[in-house]
Amino acid sequence: MGGTRAGGGADGSGAGERDGAEGTLVTPSAEFPPLAPEELAALRRIGDQWRAARRDRAPGTDALPVDPSLRRAGGQPEPSRFGRLAPIAMFRVGEPDELVATEPANLPGSRFGRTVTRLRRALLGPPLSSSAVLYERMRKLVALPVLSSDLLSSVAYGPEAMLAVLLLAGSGALELSLPLAAALAVLMVAVGVSYRQTVVAYPHGAGSYVVAGDNFGPRAGLAAAAGLMVDYVLTVAVSVAAGVHAVTSALPGLAGWTVPLGVLTIALLLAGNLRGVRTAGNLFVLPTYAFVVALLALLAVGYARAAGGGFAPVPPPPVPAVEGLGLLLVLRAFSSGAVSMTGIEAVSNAVPVFRPPEWRNARITLGWMVAMLVLLFTGLTGLVHLTGVVPTPEATLLSQLARVTFPTGPWYGLVQAATALILLLAANTAFNGFPRLLFFMARADHAPRRFLHMGDRLAFSDGLVALAVAAAAVLVAFRGHTESLIPLYAVGVFLAFTLSQAGMVVHWRRRRGPGWLRRATVNAVGAVLSGLVLVTAAATKFTEGAWVVVLAVPLLVLLGTAIHRHYALLHRSLALHPPPAGPAPAPPVVPAPPPAAGPAPPEGEELPQQVRHLVVVPVARLNRASLRALAYAASLGQPTLAVHIAPEEPEADRFREQWRIWGDHVRLETIVSPYRAVIGPLAHYLEALHAGRADLVLTVIVPEVVVRSRWHRPLHSRTEQRLRSALRPLPAVVVTSVPVHLSE
Repeated sequence: MGGTRAGGGADGSGAGERDGAEGTLVTPSAEFPPLAPEELAALRRIGDQWRAARRDRAPGTDALPVDPSLRRAGGQPEPSRFGRLAPIAMFRVGEPDELVATEPANLPGSRFGRTVTRLRRALLGPPLSSSAVLYERMRKLVALPVLSSDLLSSVAYGPEAMLAVLLLAGSGALELSLPLAAALAVLMVAVGVSYRQTVVAYPHGAGSYVVAGDNFGPRAGLAAAAGLMVDYVLTVAVSVAAGVHAVTSALPGLAGWTVPLGVLTIALLLAGNLRGVRTAGNLFVLPTYAFVVALLALLAVGYARAAGGGFAPVPPPPVPAVEGLGLLLVLRAFSSGAVSMTGIEAVSNAVPVFRPPEWRNARITLGWMVAMLVLLFTGLTGLVHLTGVVPTPEATLLSQLARVTFPTGPWYGLVQAATALILLLAANTAFNGFPRLLFFMARADHAPRRFLHMGDRLAFSDGLVALAVAAAAVLVAFRGHTESLIPLYAVGVFLAFTLSQAGMVVHWRRRRGPGWLRRATVNAVGAVLSGLVLVTAAATKFTEGAWVVVLAVPLLVLLGTAIHRHYALLHRSLALHPPPAGPAPAPPVVPAPPPAAGPAPPEGEELPQQVRHLVVVPVARLNRASLRALAYAASLGQPTLAVHIAPEEPEADRFREQWRIWGDHVRLETIVSPYRAVIGPLAHYLEALHAGRADLVLTVIVPEVVVRSRWHRPLHSRTEQRLRSALRPLPAVVVTSVPVHLSE
């Protein structure tokens, strides 16, 4: 639960270097939060009672019938159902004297599962070790195109959206495009400078969600997160739709394939991002730089020609007015042009993807992004004014501008190709930000915990898939029409902007370090301007589709609140509590019924005296559920072994220290799974134990949290069911669960 409210330095300088506390970093161990001090104290007192209860045990009772380190002497590796080598080959001895699961241990037991896994690895690449997470960072020259593709690509449709609204009042209203562009440039600079301060004050990432939650409370943070989630989904849908439109503008014969081409593009983006942050960044570097170079060439040639004519603007074609020119129309045009700012928050959400020092590199990159945005947006708006082109349904404004600027030669095609590529790949910014936002929400228990898990390529696979599915659904629902999607765009993102900048004002007022008033003023200006765009967009575009976002944001806030309420109940039910003084009677434990029997294996232990037991308890975290499972296992009076699967060495060391504090009453074997798989390494380890003593009956006791409602089930990993499925084919292995019911 920690890690979402860590602030920066009081003076706003060097905060990133000082904010290195554990719990604020994006690491594979985030799924295993440390115990609170009071829980450690309770764990020590519980361990003391275990020690007192076990003093009367006969000597040698706890001796294990097999070597849990799997150091079998002699014998050659033999085939097994999990692979061509014996299970012991799937582990190696690490430091300090622990087992480390090798890559083959992640393969499923079934032939179909192994085939699917190999196909997935051929497409996405081999798994990356947890230790490689630091090498998946990006340098500034790579992070700039990856995180700015959405922001810079929006200049391809932002000026057009602004001019399309002004054109409703007739071609004469287009004169207002220059002052509106100047006002938008002021807004871009104000919000950009504000986010540069946010990066320093909150260097661990998550941007608006953390800032709003830290300064206004969890509901405000959820509102900002909801706005960002809607924005990320629409970023993918709008960028892909605009990119496909750019393709169909140059190749009209593909107009009927707009939706299939868009869905295919989203699938390709998903596959690219599932390969990992660094690989995806390398894939998308060249298109962004090509787009910037193409637009700079377009502006240079266009303004050079305009200079030859004395910068005399070409009159636009006459267009009759369908609405009167008033303040409301001007505000609508301003809010439509403001969609060019979507993506400006991407850096503050993704600070941990930068190489150290993260906050400084992120701030420099954000400064470059804002400078390029202002240059391209104002430059294109001014060139449109000089050339006299107007928005038309047949071709995009940028396409017309490129046609006028480059009437001959290959340059028009190059500009259109670069534009199509950047628009299609602009969605990659959302693929970077959305999963990380869900990660931070999950750490605060506002989203399902499955979003904490890193896939085998160190990417947040569940968040990436969720974004792709949601964006594809929106794209199909709106049939790939950019004009229908843009009215939904500004509300969510400017809600996040407004809450973030207002939250920074409160942040500086609380800290009151040197220069706090100047910093607070900058954020206040950004908050006021962002709030103006938010109110205008919500009011003027409500009937055009903005009502969807206005409705979606509170629903997402309610959903996040309900998820947090469930996890709060889970924490209360599983929290460790100090036992009363003196010996306490053991509570009665009723084990869950054994799993349904399948085909009878060739096992011959019909009599009780023929059965030799080894009880194995997988322990993910020391809480009430795991201690209850351990207590049940110890009460059986059989040799007992606890197994902990850790994603990396630091988490394994921390768990062993917690185990020592508890009292080390049961033999513990720690297995480091550097590829973050749990079920595969555990199943292979249990088979290896069984191979060491075929006459043993392995009883695997798994703590199981029993939820009250069906809709709560997706919030839990259901490890006991997955483990039971993986172990069902093995003979002489019994999987049972010790239920822990959530209580109000």
